[in-house]
Amino acid sequence: MSTDDAAPQRTFEVERKYDADSGTGLPDWSGLPGVTEEGQGERRELDARYLDTADTALARHGVALRRRTGGPDAGWHIKGPRQGDGRLELGWPLDDGDRMPDAVAAVVAQWTTDELHPIARIENSRTAYALRGEGGVLAEFVDDRVRATDLRSGTRREWREWEMELGPAAPADDAGREMFFAAVERAVLAVGGRPPSSGSKLARALGL
Repeated sequence: MSTDDAAPQRTFEVERKYDADSGTGLPDWSGLPGVTEEGQGERRELDARYLDTADTALARHGVALRRRTGGPDAGWHIKGPRQGDGRLELGWPLDDGDRMPDAVAAVVAQWTTDELHPIARIENSRTAYALRGEGGVLAEFVDDRVRATDLRSGTRREWREWEMELGPAAPADDAGREMFFAAVERAVLAVGGRPPSSGSKLARALGL
C-alpha cells in the first residue's frame, strides 16, 4: 500500500516543554512517581520542513504540517489543534521524493486548499531517554539542540530545549498526570531549567 492510500498513525501527545542553557546538566528523574528505570540515551538526528500557505492558514487554525527525516517516526506529520492537555498527531510514512501524499493533502484540505510553501526548516540533534515503571514506559524525556531557519526571511536561530511526553503506561487520570508533571517541573527547576519561551519549535523558528 502506498502512502497515498495509507491510513495515518494516530497519537495523542501530552507533553511539557522547558528551556535549558547549552551547558545545563540533565535533571535527576529518580523522584518521579512510578519511575523505576531510566533508559540509556538514544541519539537521533532529525530534519523537518514545515509547510503553510502564504497567509499562514494552518497556523491560524493551530495546525502544523511537516515532512521529517530521521528518528523512529520519520514521515509526514500533521499536528492538530490543541485539545485540552494535548494534541492529536497524524503520521504517514515517507514515500520516495518530496511530493505530499494525497492522503495527507486530503486531511489538510479541511483547513485550506490553497497552495502550500516551505516556511521553516528545523534540524534537531536529539537524545531520547525512556522512563520506565512496572507497567512499561511512563514517559519519554528528550534533550533537544535545535537549529532552525525561517525560510521566509533566512533568519537562523539556535536553542536547547527539553520535552517530557507521557507514554502508554503513564497515569490515565488528570490528578495522576498533574502529580507526575509537578515532579518533572521540580526536577527541571532544580538544575536551572525554566518554562518555555515559545509554545512550539515552529513558532520559535519563526520568531513568534
